[in-house]
Amino acid sequence: MGKVTGFLEYDRQEQKYQLAGERIRHFREFTLPLDESDLKKQAARCMDCGIPFCHGPTGCPVHNQIPDWNDLVFQNDWEDAARNLHSTNNFPEFTGRICPAPCEEACTLNLENQPVAIKTIEQAIADKAWDMGWIKPEPSSITTGKRIAIIGSGPAGLAAAQQLGRAGHEVHVFEREGKPGGLLRYGIPDFKMEKHHIDRRVKQMEAEGVVFHCNVEVGVTKTVASLHNEFDSVLFAAGAEDPRDPKLPGQDLAGVHFAMPFLTQSNKRVNHETVAEVPILASGKHVVVIGGGDTASDCVGTSFRQGALSVTQLDIRPRPPEREDKLTVWPYWPTKMRTSSSQAEGADREFQAATLGIEGKKGRVTGVKCARVDETRQPIPGSEFILKADLVFLAIGFAGTSRTKLVEESDVALDRRGNVMANDVDYRASGDKIFVAGDMRRGQSLVVWAIREGRQAAHAIDKFLMGETDLPR
Repeated sequence: MGKVTGFLEYDRQEQKYQLAGERIRHFREFTLPLDESDLKKQAARCMDCGIPFCHGPTGCPVHNQIPDWNDLVFQNDWEDAARNLHSTNNFPEFTGRICPAPCEEACTLNLENQPVAIKTIEQAIADKAWDMGWIKPEPSSITTGKRIAIIGSGPAGLAAAQQLGRAGHEVHVFEREGKPGGLLRYGIPDFKMEKHHIDRRVKQMEAEGVVFHCNVEVGVTKTVASLHNEFDSVLFAAGAEDPRDPKLPGQDLAGVHFAMPFLTQSNKRVNHETVAEVPILASGKHVVVIGGGDTASDCVGTSFRQGALSVTQLDIRPRPPEREDKLTVWPYWPTKMRTSSSQAEGADREFQAATLGIEGKKGRVTGVKCARVDETRQPIPGSEFILKADLVFLAIGFAGTSRTKLVEESDVALDRRGNVMANDVDYRASGDKIFVAGDMRRGQSLVVWAIREGRQAAHAIDKFLMGETDLPR
């Protein structure tokens, strides 16, 4: 630990945001970084915990050695802090921006609602490492002669590719879209993470020998059989993008869309990529977002930036308590009232609200029919109300892996949730030489979980190919 009494001397301090009225005028990141002296004070708040839950299984899925790099930041040894951070996390500049920070919920100081600002420090370490030129390509000094295909270039595919490339394997990543990144690029809005962060990691990985093949959809433009013939192993890391479909009355009206096509279009537009589909734009419209999760929140923030007249978010769950009961929840992730930066930009939030159907005229949506629900989520008679809507987004989660030609051709077994079946020890799918990691195996989850699974799958693949492995798990 950096300073024995640090947690007593310094209050928690987080990054601040640009004012809502300013940030909704652009799609750039809007956090205002802390200066180094404030970051050192935050690092000094880290306690000498007997059991540091922040980097255990309850806190950080990749097991970041958080107390260690907090101490290094306090000692002003940023380069060693960056080295330590990268030993467990391939892309800390991603997680430092978009992870919900279960590590902070598991922090011992969170018992007093004042956890160490772990996420802020993580981002600062990663950004400083890039600024100082400490992050460089790390090509392998050996060549194994083994060839590996990775399908999907989201965080799981990227993490696995980097690990396997550094182990000396020839790694080829196949991406359906025009650029690598998966949902990091096409699902997460730029105001949460600008895409140049992905571009420079891809450039680093290319210098390490990883080959990216974009605009290639395995099962459509390239067969699964050809991968079997050309490669010694294949990793499926194509995500779980099949949206949960509520099958609402009126859902086929013009102006009703699933969330991901809207977010993908917006991200392509912001980054000057071609949008071939019919435009989905919120400008000048009353928007209703059905769903209470992160994807719904991203729809809210994107709608405001496109110039929506109003945005209302519907959540079937009851309004959660402002604070959780620490003694029954800590160090696990609690259910409590959270307001995202997007929601704080002016969204109306309706809790305990079920969507009964979509109303419209002349084939276009005009409103959303809702009702309050009881504790069993059943509509309460007489509580119905209608929200005006010109545009409706369905953002109620994902139902598993899309039934694509990739899944059909490979004939891999699926679990009852529709994900490719494999355990989290060897990550082997039922097909010959096939491994699976990330959302495609565990279902829609956090970027940090995808990075963990990509790293562990890389460990398993290296051991499968070579009989042993030095890759961390």
